[in-house]
Amino acid sequence: MNRRGVEFTLVQIEPRVWQWRFQIGATVSTGKTQTSLMGLAARRVEDRIDRELRKPHNSTHS
Repeated sequence: MNRRGVEFTLVQIEPRVWQWRFQIGATVSTGKTQTSLMGLAARRVEDRIDRELRKPHNSTHS
């Protein structure tokens, strides 16, 4: 799946438990969410991606 150019995976690992993973730059984020609905689980991951994309990024300048 894709949210704003960020690929993410969502896998049901138990009834009502979904495991997710995405990568932004070198940072990989993983976690779990509990819901019976795949659409709601996906929305939660998309919200998480949106929050990460809004964070200010530190950059090093030479």
